[in-house]
Amino acid sequence: MTGPVRLAINGASGRMGRALLELLGGDGRFELVHAVVAPGSAHDGKPVFVGTAGSLRYAHDWTQAPPLDVIIDFSGPAALAPALDHCLAHHSALVSGTTGIDTELEARLSDAGRSIAILRAANFSLGVAVLTRLLRSAAAALPAWDVEIVEAHHNRKRDAPSGTALALGQAAAAARDTTLEATAVYNRGHQAGERAEGSIGFAVVRGGDIVGEHTAMLIGQGERLELGHRATDRSIFARGALQAAYWLAGRVPGQWQLDDVISSPV
Repeated sequence: MTGPVRLAINGASGRMGRALLELLGGDGRFELVHAVVAPGSAHDGKPVFVGTAGSLRYAHDWTQAPPLDVIIDFSGPAALAPALDHCLAHHSALVSGTTGIDTELEARLSDAGRSIAILRAANFSLGVAVLTRLLRSAAAALPAWDVEIVEAHHNRKRDAPSGTALALGQAAAAARDTTLEATAVYNRGHQAGERAEGSIGFAVVRGGDIVGEHTAMLIGQGERLELGHRATDRSIFARGALQAAYWLAGRVPGQWQLDDVISSPV
């Protein structure tokens, strides 16, 4: 890109949207040109304060969006669909952390990679991206070692295991030419018998205000390898999403990954 990346945020009033706006105030790589909130939101039509900009106002759709290079989406499936439509119609790139997507929208997102650049992730921490790469290598290099994934989050988190823990499990399974569906063990309560060979176990901790901790253990005879990541500040996810957006803007169509971003940083 020869100038600032023209950026739009979908889900601008949510937790991640607010974190992105806070970071954009001091990031000269971007020009925020559109910020979308849900219809009926208290923010709709009000000014967006990013740095010294005061003319931009929150919108509830894409009808008045100016030309843009990339959309960062942290919304929900219902709001992601029109953002995807806009990207396809105007050949803009899409970075999305939205989860809970149904099969129909999943198929549309997969097909959209033929026309636009898309990068999706359950966790936008660049450290977690490196952790995933390391786990993939270790699981392949130590195929007979047991794999256990332990994750900890705050006491308000609803899903368990976390999406990041599942993604780590999928990486380990793929490195061993199998699938998580075939190897995962999520609950050992009242389980009788020995650990199944080749299984990938999960353990979950919920408490307090833990932002996010993930540890992948590879356990052999007489030794153990631990690979871990601890998040202490939620802004790391917004920072990672901005890095992904800056990297993705102007890329050729395709389904890109955070691993691509850390492989060839801008």
